[in-house]
Amino acid sequence: MLELIDIGINLTHDSYDHDRAAVLSRAIDHGVRQFIITGASAESSQAALDLVALSPRILRSTAGCHPHHAVNYDATAHATVAELLQHPWVVAVGETGLDYHRNFSSPSEQRLAFERQLDLAVATRKPLFLHQRDAHADFIAMLTERAAVLPRAVLHCFTGNANELDESLEAGLWIGITGWICDERRGHHLRDLVARVPAGRLMIETDGPYLLPRDLKPKPESRRNEPMFLLHIAEVIAAARGETLEELAAHTTHTARNFFEFPAE
Repeated sequence: MLELIDIGINLTHDSYDHDRAAVLSRAIDHGVRQFIITGASAESSQAALDLVALSPRILRSTAGCHPHHAVNYDATAHATVAELLQHPWVVAVGETGLDYHRNFSSPSEQRLAFERQLDLAVATRKPLFLHQRDAHADFIAMLTERAAVLPRAVLHCFTGNANELDESLEAGLWIGITGWICDERRGHHLRDLVARVPAGRLMIETDGPYLLPRDLKPKPESRRNEPMFLLHIAEVIAAARGETLEELAAHTTHTARNFFEFPAE
């Protein structure tokens, strides 16, 4: 039986409020057996853990502050994230990193929040769930400075170029691939790059409700991404890597279970 794990789903998003249980049920019907709920702020990290408590056999969560929200990552938010990370169902620090694409928080605010969360990862020994956009040099530099003490880390929703992939792998990062690979305008290059990620370093995700695969037919009327579409993403990735769907599912699921210490249900 096919078993997939969605390592990045924003299940606390309000677009899921009216049908969250049905979203999970549809995903399970499409082979997605377990889910990591992304925490992007102190508040959403607490909400993510609250959701895990409803179905702990199939759900885990992260706790952290997305770089967009770094301006709000004060002492209170840091203390909340630190406390959440003590819970065994919270399996990673993040989503954290750097995003200079829109700079909703200034680069200096982002770097400070990222540094504080790197410190939490060192202290808790929980892995990092990382975000990077248009900030590769600073991002890699901050990780490299702490390479000797940091735990394992996954660069979620990788969308970069060949050089960025090579440097990320050289830095020891795992790589998360989303439906961006299905976007013929912006993500087609990933179909060449994904084959360079070794089995054992690759995981898959939707990042729903964002990043609905553009090549889905028919497209959902809502244009909302959800975990059931991980199966389609997996099919595209498998074809790009020259693997069968079953082979891709086996190694990415094994990798995710080991990385997040998430036992089979």
